Amino acid sequence: MPAHSQCPLSRILVVDDDPGAVASLANLLRDRGFDVFAAPDYRLALEELESVRKIDLMVADIVMPQGVNGLALARMARMRRPGLKVIYVTAYDIPGVEGEALGPILRKPVDEENFCVVVRGALAAPNGAPPAG
Repeated sequence: MPAHSQCPLSRILVVDDDPGAVASLANLLRDRGFDVFAAPDYRLALEELESVRKIDLMVADIVMPQGVNGLALARMARMRRPGLKVIYVTAYDIPGVEGEALGPILRKPVDEENFCVVVRGALAAPNGAPPAG
């Protein structure tokens, strides 16, 4: 089985309120062979998470408007899909955020090669554990 064979089978949900950022991340992932669904807000992300379509990984911006940030979205996502893997991106220094995160946090603008390494690592890891209650 070729090393890249996992990529076309992996579906990634990218959530970011910045149209440029969501397009950039989505295009980078598509260029690497991933199937990507891009959502500009938590509502559309939750609709996709409630669908029957496969989602292997969610990449979420931490700071988003409308009262639901990426941390809260990840918790809601894990309620719908307990094994969902999560990667966060942010352009801000947010004290204490690591303690709330359900996955790695990458700084925007992301380094493309490092981002792809982190994505592949997350996809190769065992399913994420449900959040502690």
